[in-house]
Amino acid sequence: MTRFDLAPLYRATVGFDQIADMMDRVLANDVGTQSYPPYNIEKTDDDAWRISVAVAGFSDDDLNVEVRENALLISGRRSEDAAEDRTFLHRGIATRAFERRFTLADHVRVTGATHENGMLHVDLVREVPEALKPRRIEIAKSDAPTNTGVLEADKVN
Repeated sequence: MTRFDLAPLYRATVGFDQIADMMDRVLANDVGTQSYPPYNIEKTDDDAWRISVAVAGFSDDDLNVEVRENALLISGRRSEDAAEDRTFLHRGIATRAFERRFTLADHVRVTGATHENGMLHVDLVREVPEALKPRRIEIAKSDAPTNTGVLEADKVN
């Protein structure tokens, strides 16, 4: 795999540390190792998303959804007590412990999570504070023209 050195990006920019860190994380992850559990990310509105994770075999008590330091952490740990007294001829439904981490952009917050029909749905929305939203500045109209660069002859002599 090709490795990119992002050091020049750090010394040539100011304030883009998060982008460089994100690129480092994406390039460092091996995509083939994180396939369980499968998930979808869908855009539900201009500033809203839904992450759906397939969690067949997990109950609400087995699942945990947390937001920590601009990261959404979804984890599942099923107690093995229920499976110990059964004998499986074929076990195709994986109920092993998992942890999925999603990095959230600034001002994106989790609005809720629901678990139905073997799917965990986590809803997210971007809420930009009023202070950071663009605002239009009215240009005042002046009634009289101003000649700030022109001096009258009487005042010079």
